[in-house]
Amino acid sequence: MGAIWLVKPTLYMNRSGIAVRALVEYASLDVQSDLLVVVDDVALEPGRPRFRARGSAGNHNGLQSIEDALGTREYARLRIGVGSAPPGADLADWVLSEFDDPEDEDAVLEVLPRLVEGVEVWAREGIDEAMNRYNVPPSAQD
Repeated sequence: MGAIWLVKPTLYMNRSGIAVRALVEYASLDVQSDLLVVVDDVALEPGRPRFRARGSAGNHNGLQSIEDALGTREYARLRIGVGSAPPGADLADWVLSEFDDPEDEDAVLEVLPRLVEGVEVWAREGIDEAMNRYNVPPSAQD
């Protein structure tokens, strides 16, 4: 296993594809095996992880930007559930704000150490193994 880079774009999320494409080109990455994009996901309950080898952006503007910039959906991603926005809330404001519910925040924070392990599994053994081990609700791990 070579070096692992953790990159956090400083652009707006809906323009993050620019940074990802620059990284892929600079480091000569194989998009299918060398890239893991980690994002929040309002479609998943708080703390629920979902590794995927490929897929659509859904309603996630950051993933859509990456898909557009790379010209493919064939890259691994780890979605971490943060729960849905309350009715009437602006989605962008909601995902950028503090959690309203301390239990939701705890659920996300509690799963992070396990997902650090999941990222290591992805790096060493590939996305299929990460999906097999970590795509279950945190409560099912008990």
